[in-house]
Amino acid sequence: MNPTDPALTICARGLSRSFGKHLAVKPLDLDVRRGEVVGLLGPNGAGKSTTMQMLTGNLAPGTGEIRICGIDLLESPKLAKARIGYLPETPPLYRELTVREYLELAARLHRVTKARLADAVSSAMAHCGLADVGRKLIGTLSKGYQQRVGIAQAIVHEPDVVILDEPTVGLDPNQILDIRRLIRELGNRQSVILSTHILPEVEAVCDRVQIMHHGEIVFSNTIAGLREFQSGRTMIVGLQHPPAPEALAAIPGVEQVEAEGEGRFRIRFAADCDPSAALVSAAGANNWGLQQLTPARSSLEDVFVHLTQDNPDKAGIPA
Repeated sequence: MNPTDPALTICARGLSRSFGKHLAVKPLDLDVRRGEVVGLLGPNGAGKSTTMQMLTGNLAPGTGEIRICGIDLLESPKLAKARIGYLPETPPLYRELTVREYLELAARLHRVTKARLADAVSSAMAHCGLADVGRKLIGTLSKGYQQRVGIAQAIVHEPDVVILDEPTVGLDPNQILDIRRLIRELGNRQSVILSTHILPEVEAVCDRVQIMHHGEIVFSNTIAGLREFQSGRTMIVGLQHPPAPEALAAIPGVEQVEAEGEGRFRIRFAADCDPSAALVSAAGANNWGLQQLTPARSSLEDVFVHLTQDNPDKAGIPA
């Protein structure tokens, strides 16, 4: 992909970072397009935080280049950073300031002009549902509203890229739904990178998923694409008179059998092997009453666990 493509808001090439002898992030490429919400996932120590710090200009990469809206982050850091809004896991809030005072400070730090300052703050407050609490001290607000203030400071200068690190951690279900709606709205206008450990959140708001493990991207695909991952090697079998799982596991080509209850089994089979015919034959011969034989749809949790377990069998991982 062309690094200067105007549709790209983030374009990283060969990005890596070491700490001493430890290679925290192996050389990776990352693209984010305008109007896209990308979920950045991975277990602890996978390299997510290091990658986000490099993308925001808070940590210099060991190798590689980063372009923000076509601007080289290393050569022109002020110009590039002006296009970025960032919410770290712990929002950088001043609890003794009112919401409006704090957002005015954030806007000035982002070099919003005096002529635009009031409109920029009012717009960020409106987008984040803060219009009614502008005069309240941040320290008196609920955690949900404090998260909204954190997001508001990240968008007050109308950046092209918004990077959010665990924006819903510690919130109640209603607050989580509100923040998710806000992230989806941001994705309609800007590019968003969302780092979270809440997998259903990614499926709810993201267009694309990047999974990191041991410092490298091991999965990159759309939400629709991840549901098809591994489905060719996993089937759902429904039987009216189900046998013990061991009987299904004994069928040639079957690698793993998981009972799901009510006569349903999730069956994983070996690569380059399709035991469908053998399953149909065994069901008929043993009067199991075959009712269902369909490819399984993978959940994000299925894919995440499969790719981030230290299992040598990772063949066929899409890039």
